[in-house]
Amino acid sequence: MAINGSCFCGAVEYKVNGKLRDARSCHCSMCRKAFSAQASAYAQVEPEQFSWVFGENLLTTYESSNGAGLKFCSICGSTLCGTYNGKIHGVTLGCVDGNPEIELGMHIFVGSKATWETIPGGIPQYDEWPPKNA
Repeated sequence: MAINGSCFCGAVEYKVNGKLRDARSCHCSMCRKAFSAQASAYAQVEPEQFSWVFGENLLTTYESSNGAGLKFCSICGSTLCGTYNGKIHGVTLGCVDGNPEIELGMHIFVGSKATWETIPGGIPQYDEWPPKNA
């Protein structure tokens, strides 16, 4: 099964040859800033299953001091994926084209969510990182 994703302007496209896993929504202050939203929604991928179809040369990368980063389109600003120590580890669900065949399984860093946000119930919530077995 292949999953494709693209940016808002269509200049960058990727493909995942496999399934997405561990979908979550992060409510930390960094994700709120990076995604200009109340939270980020992303799912993890195996790095070897991810490839750029076109537009890789149009990507800009931001990497924090702890090795976590984001790749986004330099034209429209869409955040397409997350990196860790330079390797792709997840894709933003908002940029997946079609049905990603996954649902959010948890909300993380709800202890630092925006004061104006109300998170719907029914999905586990963690103040920070989930326990290792979650």
